[in-house]
Amino acid sequence: MEIKRDRYLNKLISKRNNGLIKVITGIRRCGKSYLLFNLYYDYLINDGVSKDCIISVPLDDDDYIEYCDPQKLSEYIKSKMTESNKQYYVFIDEAQYAITKEEMKNPDVPIRLYGVLNGLLRRKNVDICVTGSNSKFLSSDILTEFRGRGDEIHIAPLSFSEYFPVSGKDKYDAWQEYIFYGGLPHILAEPDNEAKENYLERLNTEIYIRDIVDRYEIRESAGMETLMKVIASAVGSLTNAQKISDTFKSNGDKTISMPTISNYLKYLMESFVVQKSDRYDIKGRKYIGTPSKYYYTDLGLRNALLNFRQFEETHLMENVIYNELIYRGYKVDVGVVESRMVEAGKKIRKQLEVDFVVNRGSKRYYIQSAYALPNQEKIDQEQASLTKIPDSFKKIIITGGNTPVWRNDQGITVMGLFDFLLNENSLDY
Repeated sequence: MEIKRDRYLNKLISKRNNGLIKVITGIRRCGKSYLLFNLYYDYLINDGVSKDCIISVPLDDDDYIEYCDPQKLSEYIKSKMTESNKQYYVFIDEAQYAITKEEMKNPDVPIRLYGVLNGLLRRKNVDICVTGSNSKFLSSDILTEFRGRGDEIHIAPLSFSEYFPVSGKDKYDAWQEYIFYGGLPHILAEPDNEAKENYLERLNTEIYIRDIVDRYEIRESAGMETLMKVIASAVGSLTNAQKISDTFKSNGDKTISMPTISNYLKYLMESFVVQKSDRYDIKGRKYIGTPSKYYYTDLGLRNALLNFRQFEETHLMENVIYNELIYRGYKVDVGVVESRMVEAGKKIRKQLEVDFVVNRGSKRYYIQSAYALPNQEKIDQEQASLTKIPDSFKKIIITGGNTPVWRNDQGITVMGLFDFLLNENSLDY
């Protein structure tokens, strides 16, 4: 079964031989290696590149463990580049294995791997692609350490539009499976629900939690796991380190301080397990600061953390919409619009929330996620914040199911979830 990941493949193809280091980032097991070693490799072969001109180094493979030493890695790659008149393609998978913990922790310690990659890039006949599962190692350092020679491609787990065609189910059953087991590609290869659950539980324990605990040398892994569960339970809700600290204390756990929680949240974001959406004052045109919303990169991992017990489709749908917007390349914030209104005979100021303020270039959209719109009262509730926004950018309510696209008297577009997810240009209907 071949899963098409054309968005990412086309990005790689467009950046081929552009003189930059292609840095492919994303959560573990989301398909980075498959994109590079299967899809892009096959493209190059079909385009006439000979196999001996593609140098592959999967650093998480025990057979290549010696090349986690940057000097040996450099020597190995150079030994394969035997002819100066040939164009070579270097693939390094999970490149963070070639960086020591000391290099990661101490900003004053130079990262030798960056020197190796920059050195290779000086050769005119080499194109370099590396993958990594930690943004502290790659994303945040691309511009500085690669001296402007890095070009990031961020990969997410399968979007619903990638998942549905290969699921073998109709879109309603595929949706239920997708929000329950998530979009990590291997899920589609597991034979039954029990196997899917076991796979996700194993990944959480053996890879994500252990990987973060080891990488950041966390003494108390139980605290990190508890935090992950708190964030998983709060999908779609505003929170911050102080609120989470209060939750810990109310549960009788006073051992984890607020600064520690702030660090743990940073580690989860650096490892791409969660993503943060900041609050934006639409009328004031400024960021407000905490609290923020955190969304899980993969819902299967989120659900496994909670033993598949907290299954609130309203919040899960909001998480999927957020992930889809990020997948399409938008910047996404939580919107706040202040409104003056009368309650109990008194004039008050009230902050109304807009689920998503969506930006890319000159385009902006305001989006509400509403699982159902059963009556006019619910419609009025969902569009209350949208009608208070004093500009002409498009305002959208996305509702569950297969609702036809229509525009109401307030100029707000209402569309069904499947129309949104399965049509790349759905926001411009």
